[in-house]
Amino acid sequence: MEKLNVAPTKSNLLAIKEQLSTAENGYQLLEQKREILVMELMRIVEKVKLLERELDKQYQEAYPALKNMLKTVGGDRVERIAHAVKYDFHMKEKKITAGGMNFDSIDVELPQQQLFYSFLGSYADSDKVMVDFFKLLKLLTEMASIRTVAWRLANEIKKTQRRVNSLNKMVIPQTLETKTYIESVLEERERENTFVLKVLKNRKQ
Repeated sequence: MEKLNVAPTKSNLLAIKEQLSTAENGYQLLEQKREILVMELMRIVEKVKLLERELDKQYQEAYPALKNMLKTVGGDRVERIAHAVKYDFHMKEKKITAGGMNFDSIDVELPQQQLFYSFLGSYADSDKVMVDFFKLLKLLTEMASIRTVAWRLANEIKKTQRRVNSLNKMVIPQTLETKTYIESVLEERERENTFVLKVLKNRKQ
């Protein structure tokens, strides 16, 4: 590892030692942060898996119900009912804390279910489809929110890992090499000075 381009002086040795201590402390803190973030990501991934299972189950209920409704009342009637249904959905950003860090996510406020068609023109199948797809929509919004956090958390882990690697493979070895070099030069100078002093002392005697 190539050393830093600094003069081998005592003041620079003190500065390098301080820099090395800071780098080593920073490495330990970042390594701890990375481990915490990885554990948090694993926890979130487990939640994603659970949500995926719930989504699969809800898909298996909602789409067969829609298919059954199409068979029962016909495509034209289903289309007229669909055009009558109008909901407003409100989306907003929300802060989620994961691994001691705040991440931006999304929150979707689902409206209250309403009846947009008359009782005379309604069918039990259409009500079931409405309920099933509302449940599906709720799960999808939860999945969107948690996946957003998981994605941001994974990016933060990548950034932290790059910093850890930079300290471990470049900054610390380079600073350590520079420290060793300065110490060896100063020791050599000390030996030379000692030798010169002995020679001068012998000459005086």
